Order: sequence, then C-alpha cells, then structure tokens
Amino acid sequence: MKPYTRAERISGKIQQAITELLSKKMQDPRIEMATISGVKMTPDLRVAHIYITVFGDKKRISQALKGFKNSKGFIKKRIAPKLGLKYMPDLKFFYDDSFDKAAEMDALIKSANIGISEE
Repeated sequence: MKPYTRAERISGKIQQAITELLSKKMQDPRIEMATISGVKMTPDLRVAHIYITVFGDKKRISQALKGFKNSKGFIKKRIAPKLGLKYMPDLKFFYDDSFDKAAEMDALIKSANIGISEE
C-alpha cells in the first residue's frame, strides 16, 4: 500500500508549483506577501482548496484573496504542465486562519502563566 494517496501527492505538487510561481512570475501587488500554507484536493482530483496566509489586517487579506481569484486562469495555465493530469483541477482560494488562532492561544497561555507566577 502506498504511504500517500494520489490526492495528497497532487496537493504537494500544486503547493510547490504555486509557491514557485509566486516567487518568480506573479506581478500582482495584492499577493506579494502571501504564502501558500496548504492544499487539499477532493478525492476525484477536480477541485484544489488552496489555503493562503497573509500578514496584515482584514483589508489586506481580502485584497490577497481577490488577487488570487483574479489570477486563477494565469496560475492554472502555468502549473498545469507540471502536474501531468488529464484535467486541471479548479482552484479555490481560502484564508488560513490557523496561524492567527495559534497566536491567540499562545497569548492566552502566556497570560495564564503570568497569573500563576504572581501568586
């Protein structure tokens, strides 16, 4: 049995291809500081859910998401040859808030530790 499913392998290829594309070819200022944090494929390989992280406020996040949605055709055209698939999956972009949640949890833990050390 293979250690990874085909969807997981394709997800990794898509993440690598888009990350490479971001560092070299993309000229949209809205997505300059964005990072691809993960890609999840549907089991039929028809849709790729791409999770991005952007440091900044909500306005910057929404601008980055709009930038990715507007660049979807360009991205698909550039990464399709690298994937070797019969059908290029549809790309859907989402903001990954796990880093924000981790920072909140870290702040809560630190504040709890401060309260304990004062007693």
